[in-house]
Amino acid sequence: MTVTETDAAVLGGGLAGSLIAKSLAEKGWRTLLVDRNRFPRHKVCGEFLSPEVRQMLDAAGLTDRVSALRPAAVERVRLISAEGGRVDIPLPGIAMGLSRFRLDEALHEAAAEAGARVRTSSAVLSVERLSDESCEVRVRRGSGIEIIRARTVIAAWGANGQAAVTGFSGPATPGNPANPAPSALVDRGRSTLYPWSRSAPDYMGVKSHYTGIEMEPVVELYLFPGGYLGLCPVEDGLVNASALLSRDAFRGAGKSVSALLEAAAQRCPPLHSKLKRGLPVPGAQAAVAPVKLNRRPNPWDMVPRLGDSSVMIPPLCGDGMSMALRSARLCAPLADGYLRGELSLAGWEEQYVRAVKRTFGGPLRWGRLLQSSLGSPAVVRMLLRLAQLSPGVASGLLKATRLKPEGEN
Repeated sequence: MTVTETDAAVLGGGLAGSLIAKSLAEKGWRTLLVDRNRFPRHKVCGEFLSPEVRQMLDAAGLTDRVSALRPAAVERVRLISAEGGRVDIPLPGIAMGLSRFRLDEALHEAAAEAGARVRTSSAVLSVERLSDESCEVRVRRGSGIEIIRARTVIAAWGANGQAAVTGFSGPATPGNPANPAPSALVDRGRSTLYPWSRSAPDYMGVKSHYTGIEMEPVVELYLFPGGYLGLCPVEDGLVNASALLSRDAFRGAGKSVSALLEAAAQRCPPLHSKLKRGLPVPGAQAAVAPVKLNRRPNPWDMVPRLGDSSVMIPPLCGDGMSMALRSARLCAPLADGYLRGELSLAGWEEQYVRAVKRTFGGPLRWGRLLQSSLGSPAVVRMLLRLAQLSPGVASGLLKATRLKPEGEN
């Protein structure tokens, strides 16, 4: 067993974890970034970087690094129903399509160059807060155990990453009343700020890259009974197909990613016609389950939580990566103030929880409203018709699900 001491231990090497590790290392803090997986890796993600991400990349000094990965340009969103109805909605700026296979590795390199130590293939077993000034993390690395003693721990392990970690009360969900969400965000389930439902279905996410599919600078969202699938152009002429599917609706569709994507395409003739033109890229498939969209926001559970471990917007909004990066941007200066002794742990929690509420409340509310509405084919037809007749309404709904530029909240 080895013992490592550090100022900040960041648990989870996705976008939020990598960005805050880079930020803290640049401030001179000893920073350790830990993730249980090997990288680079494919993961379920829409791989769509919305226009507001550009401002954050600039502020973080990452614009040139990301541009070097040759992301695809995206100018519009196209909604397509199973019946063939469609509508195009212009984006308020140029978005980007970029695979997580490339992006995650690039952010790890940026964090390491800033001075952070990056450890992958390292599974977090437990987190214990010893005092307001110290935490202890147990990590399995290969056949050995490492003890990390950190002045602070930041959780960025995604929506399901906490499941195997002891020391936490569990995710804040309607089915887990022992761990209610912070009172600053919801009032024991009665608030309409973040609507949720006990009967909300469980979903699964699947993705695959394709070659041979011609795409305009458009992200296409196909809506069909039981779920939806987005096609987004990414680097090197590839197309990312990512779907959110109801586990009940697709229970008999098979267990492989290819079988599930084929079952989805069978429910949506325009999607079937599109996918049959391409070929799946071997090894570029991924799946995740369960995906629980009724999970209450939980930005603090003993330690600050970033990205999907804190809040998760429905994937159809296409703003998940933007929200992950923004959560790191919100938390980093507070973490720096805490480590400098200028901010107490309680003060950090209060300010971060308030910032999450202020920044993500509107997009989450509208995103969950759209998610619940699009489960009905009749509602889909009505919304597409409304968008065709009143393009301003469609653009307004799109804007409602997006983050405001930094400084405008």
